[in-house]
This record gives sequence, structure tokens and C-alpha cells, in this order.
Amino acid sequence: MFHIPKSLKISDKAEKKLQSLPVSRSSPTRIIVIGYLAIIAVGTILLMCPISSRVRIVTPLVDALFTATSAACVTGLVVFDTYTYWSLFGQIVILLLIQVGGIGFMTLSIVSVMFMRRKISLRHRFMMKESVSAPQVGGIVRMARFIFFGTLMFEGIGAALLALRLCPQNGLAKGIYFAIFFAVSAFCNAGFDLMGQVQPFSSLTSVASDPLFNGVVMALIVIGGLGFYVWADIAENRFRFCRYKLNSKLVLVTSGVLLLGGAVLFGLLEWNGGAFAGGSPWEKCLYALFQSVTVRTAGFNTVDLSQMSDGGILLTCALMLIGGSPGSTAGGIKTTTFAVLLLTILSELKNKREVECFRRRIGEEVLRQACSIFMLYLSIILAAALAISAMDGIGLRAVLVETVSAIGTVGLSLGATPGLSSGSHLILILMMFLGRVGGLTMLVVFSDLYDTSPSRLPLEGITVG
Repeated sequence: MFHIPKSLKISDKAEKKLQSLPVSRSSPTRIIVIGYLAIIAVGTILLMCPISSRVRIVTPLVDALFTATSAACVTGLVVFDTYTYWSLFGQIVILLLIQVGGIGFMTLSIVSVMFMRRKISLRHRFMMKESVSAPQVGGIVRMARFIFFGTLMFEGIGAALLALRLCPQNGLAKGIYFAIFFAVSAFCNAGFDLMGQVQPFSSLTSVASDPLFNGVVMALIVIGGLGFYVWADIAENRFRFCRYKLNSKLVLVTSGVLLLGGAVLFGLLEWNGGAFAGGSPWEKCLYALFQSVTVRTAGFNTVDLSQMSDGGILLTCALMLIGGSPGSTAGGIKTTTFAVLLLTILSELKNKREVECFRRRIGEEVLRQACSIFMLYLSIILAAALAISAMDGIGLRAVLVETVSAIGTVGLSLGATPGLSSGSHLILILMMFLGRVGGLTMLVVFSDLYDTSPSRLPLEGITVG
């Protein structure tokens, strides 16, 4: 039975004792990276098998690797239409990769150990902390239980509601299977779909005007993208916003502004033509809201993105880069990183020495991390865009959507993915993997390669801006 913990905190004294134990921060992080690599490797091998394709052929290595990485990293970029190319076995492999990649293999491993009534080691607790971006080690086992059963609950409710539409259209068994697939893909912000039975690579364009289908999918995307610790905070404090942690407040406010602001901007940019052409006013409002939700790492689309205006494409790339929230199934630089960068700019405009928000100060370490992550993602996007454009000669619009979509683990595309060369596919594979494990995680992994001892060299000012 799903049980919401009353508290996921332990005393400060106990937490300090746990943190003082001799466990390197980079060690659990490296294990997480290796774990994702192992999951992708297993998925690649399974997808290469003839049983995974409808026509029973061996799928080429790069194509299988691309699909496995996209599924495990909950991205949604595909080289083959999921329904028309992959067999039922292949689709189930993809579904399992999405589920494991969405809630984290460390969460599943800890829950498995709990079910077997075995003791959970300190190393496992630290790895779980890094896996879900937890603020502390204490209460991490209860958090794993909360994530596991919460995921099952949300996906189960979503599947039941989607089945109301899919069962009458596809029959009971197939409708239930489709509903489960869509619920898992939406909650994990993966973007994989089975609408290829209507038209290959059509995503959700065939149900663009269905309020129930769109509403359920959007709700699952938002719930999965807010982050498990935000939901734990909401479960504990209900609707008393003033009692929420600063992280939860930032996530909720930033997410709300991005969702509503994005919908308004998409409506203004596409209302009189482009991607929204031909729709009624009600349908255009639904298109705008769905687009604002899905570009923040979900990867579904209900309109033809190739018909979108340049302004709409630029807005899409910006929202894809921001992504979801820390500790969620979403990718991107994260809403909190975006909020911290904006707050830093506001502090400079007000000539304040410290960054403040909701009557709290934000530490300098957080500011350095936010700037590092933002610049890291921008640098990778620009480098990858230049490389792919040079190798395959595709235009700026298409290559930006591909690269930002990959590192943001979104899955949206203007249709260029299947036609890219193997070299470009390998670049996107690396970007999807980096986007899933996180830029900060990769920085921690390689941190031991350098001297991290405190530096007290002479201070000298420089001119910036």
C-alpha cells in the first residue's frame, strides 16, 4: 500500500555523523554513471536481437545503441518509429528502459533489497542520495519507498484514465497495453509513443484535440517533472506554502511561471499561422498549453513542429534547455538553476552582495554550480551543433532542436534524426547520456583528476561586462 512518510528528515547531529563517514562523493557518482552505462549496454544487446524487430532482422549496433540510450535516458529521440519497427518484445524492452531510467536504477535496487529484508549499506544510501539529488543521506530509504510506490500510483491512475480512450479504439488488451506504455512514458518524461499505428512518427497529432488524453498526459508530465522531494514536501505540509523548503518554493514558482508564460508566448507566436493553423480558438489554446508542457523534457507533440515559426523554435529551444526540476524524471539545466541565475542578475541590478529569495540566502557554492552547469550545457550544444551541421549539412533550425533536445532529454525533433549519419548519432548519444546523469554529476566524476586543495594565491581584480 502506498504510504506517504510523515517526515524524511533526521536530526542534524545524525546527518553530520553520516556525512563524516569515509565515503568519497565521487565514488557513488561514478557507480551511478557506470550503472547507466550497463543498463544501456544490456538494452542495446536486447534491441539488436531479431526478436526485437517486427521483421525479425538484426538491428544495426548504432541504431540499437541510439534507441537504448534514448529510452534509458528518457529522451525520446528515435531513428525508427516505435510501433512500426519494434516488435512487442522490443517495445517492452524500451518500456522497461524508460521505467528504470525514469525513477533511477538505484531506487529500484534499494527497494529490491528492502523487499528481500536485507540491510542497506551506507554506500547504497550515498548512491541513492546522488541518484535522486537528495539534500541529505538521512531518510533516503524511506524516500526510495516513497518514489517507488508514488510512481506506481501516478502511473496507474494515468493508465486507467488513458484506457478510457484507448480501449474502445484498440480493444481491451491492446488498449490497456497502450495506456500503460503512454502513462509510463509521460510520467518519466520520455516521449516514446505507439501512435505509429495511425501514422509513423506522428506522436500525438492524431489526438491533438482530445481534452482527456491531452490533460492526462500533461498532468503526468508535470508531476514527473516537479521532482520527488517536492512531492514529499507537499505531502508533508499539504498546501501551506510558507512551510515548504526553499527548493520546493523555487521549483513550484519557476515551473508555474514557465508553464503559463510559455503557453501565452506560444499562443502569441503561432496563433495566426504556422503550427497552429487550421485549429479553432479552443484547440489553439490546447495546442499552446500542451506545447509549453511537453517542451520541458517530455518530447510528445500535438502539432507539426516543422511548421513552427522561428520565434516558436527559439522559445522551444529555450524551454528545452531549462527542462524540469532536480531529482525528477526530467532533464535540462533544471528550473532551480534557471531561477538562481535570474536571482543573481536581480541581485546585481539591486547592488546586493548576496542572492536572496523567500527571506533566505543562497550560498556562493550554489551560484558557482549554476553558472558552471549553464556554461557547460551551452558549450556542449554549440560544439555539437557545429559538428553535426558540418558532417550532415543540415540547417540551423534543425540542428539546434536536435542538440538541445538531446542534452535536455526532451526528444522533440524536426524530423532530422533518422537521416543523420552514424557520427552524428554518436554525438547525440553522448549528449543524451550527459543530459540524463547531469552536468554536475559529470563534473564530480572527473573532479579527482585535479588538485582540489584550497588555493590562497594573491587576489587581483579584472574587468568584466
